[in-house]
Amino acid sequence: MRKSKRRRPVGACAVATAAVLATALPFLAPPGAAASAAPDRPRTTLDWQPCGSTPAKAASQQCATLKVPLDYKDPGGRQIDLAVSRIPAEDPAARRGALLLIPGGPGGTGLDRPATAKLSERLRAAYDIIGFDPRGMGHSSPVSCGLPYADLAMTTLRPWPAADGSIDGNVAAARRTAAACARNGGPVLRGISTANEARDIDRIRQALGEHRLSGLGVSYGAYTGAVYAQLFPDRTAHWVLDSNGDPDPARVERGWLANSAVGAEDRFPDFAARAADPARADRLADRPEEIRPLFLDLAARLDRTPLPWPDANPAELNGNVLRQQLLTSLHSDSRLDGLITLMRAARAKLDDPKAPDLPAQPVPSPADIEAQQQTAAVSTATLCNDVAWPRSPGKHARDVAADRVRHPLTAGMPVNITPCSFWPAPPAERPVRITPHGPSNVLLIQNRRDPNTPLAGARAMRRAFGDRARMITVEAGGHGVYKGDDRTCADARTTAFLLTGARPATDITCPATGA
Repeated sequence: MRKSKRRRPVGACAVATAAVLATALPFLAPPGAAASAAPDRPRTTLDWQPCGSTPAKAASQQCATLKVPLDYKDPGGRQIDLAVSRIPAEDPAARRGALLLIPGGPGGTGLDRPATAKLSERLRAAYDIIGFDPRGMGHSSPVSCGLPYADLAMTTLRPWPAADGSIDGNVAAARRTAAACARNGGPVLRGISTANEARDIDRIRQALGEHRLSGLGVSYGAYTGAVYAQLFPDRTAHWVLDSNGDPDPARVERGWLANSAVGAEDRFPDFAARAADPARADRLADRPEEIRPLFLDLAARLDRTPLPWPDANPAELNGNVLRQQLLTSLHSDSRLDGLITLMRAARAKLDDPKAPDLPAQPVPSPADIEAQQQTAAVSTATLCNDVAWPRSPGKHARDVAADRVRHPLTAGMPVNITPCSFWPAPPAERPVRITPHGPSNVLLIQNRRDPNTPLAGARAMRRAFGDRARMITVEAGGHGVYKGDDRTCADARTTAFLLTGARPATDITCPATGA
């Protein structure tokens, strides 16, 4: 296993992250009320030091290392490092406490988020902004499965079937990855789960000396935040969950991956409208309804005739690479133009081999590859340690065949086999069930056309919380709502909630922009 250099207190705070599988799981025991009623352990003092490579715009960011149990069933046993960061409240006289930024993923880092996150200046004035690298990531006892570089490709980490629908290659890759993680991951990898991350968060709270935390979790971080609010309800102050998945304890991540097919369908019309905008000189077609068949036809052509794409992984643009580029691009409006450019270039190259080459791809540095290894390991471990997955390749093949017909944009990938079907050990704990029992201090915020965490999943989270939560639905596409812009309806209400605890009296809908 590649070992990552670390120093204490934590120094280099910037670690590249790669989103993998873009969308872990609740457990039932101990119940939240019992967990939150337990007395705090003696406070651990955090030795705050400059972060070294912190962005210049946030020289006030500080870093520290916190020891937490590898196994919470053995709290006095082996300890691992948890890297924590903060930017103190800019107006100490108005300080309201600590606001924890919970990373997404699973497999995202968070140590630099106090410096880089888009937050209202009013929040920065009133709160110590807290970040952390989850266990296994960045500077928090990092792990790796030691995967071959080819297996770090998104079209391998996400189980895209072969052009003819066969999943034989996916089964082989899943077995290979599970075996590599079992061989190289070590005890830290086995100790990664959403429930353990929630427990780690409570150790951060204790070390900060805070009786209660406020929190902002996005995507997988929203699910982690939901699990924390269930296990430690009395330790939450103002709790915001942005872009939410279905917390169904029978499926959790399995359901999220499957629902990404629905999310892609919900979001695709936004891309079609942009790609056929009459104001664009580079539009792909004259009418939005022409974009879907154009995309499907181009993907099929690339299945038959892949184009060389130097420095990409894999080093070709094939149909599945284009499909994965679609999912990546649907994440935000700012990424859609790049997909339009790529599709135009691919069509031109297929029609005329003398046409210009595809857009150049950046060459990953050794640090980039190490970050990809960490993300792949932590993402896979979270999915596989949280919930049991079906193990039958035959059932997966049947599910893929049916899903390819229902959702051709995603070609059966969301229901395909993963390394979890060959994971060497079952989950150590049952999933946490999110319930209405606890304080009414949760605010859910959600885009209507979210490709990664579709609205249907957020509504399931809202039902699970009952009167503990309110939800703001934004008439927008893309993943992630809060941008710290208090001129918009959703952001203004979110900031106000974090500052005052005042939620809407009922669930509301906000326009994409404006108050």
